[in-house]
Amino acid sequence: MDKIDRQLIALLQKNARTPLKDLAAGVYLSAPAVSSRIEKLENQGIINGYNVEVDRQKLGYSITAFISLELPAARKNEFYPFIEKCPNVIECSCVTGNYSMLIKVAFPTTQDLDSFIGKLQCYGNTSTQIVFSTPVPYREVVIETEE
Repeated sequence: MDKIDRQLIALLQKNARTPLKDLAAGVYLSAPAVSSRIEKLENQGIINGYNVEVDRQKLGYSITAFISLELPAARKNEFYPFIEKCPNVIECSCVTGNYSMLIKVAFPTTQDLDSFIGKLQCYGNTSTQIVFSTPVPYREVVIETEE
């Protein structure tokens, strides 16, 4: 990856819908050259996809929470397919510490959250934190463009 690739990634993180001609102008290359570079970054797995950021509250999901789950290692093969199928799970990470899984979820109500936690507890002990506010929302990774 060179400086131009890093600049392209930085531009795409700011707005993945930036027209190809604008990306090309931003890195001083032709549109076909930029398209080729983006395709290469996708094929290398550096760019994994393009996402839409939505306001969950406006969609009726007013409860965001982090659930820590103490999952025995022997149950991971059973747990992973279960958690992948849960539509309210935004993210699930295997972490260090007293709990082995950290699960970010969004639900319309606390009753829905409580019902989900009940399902999780068949896999192990849980600890839940409900989000009051998010002073630093999702943001892109800082890409150093200087070599």
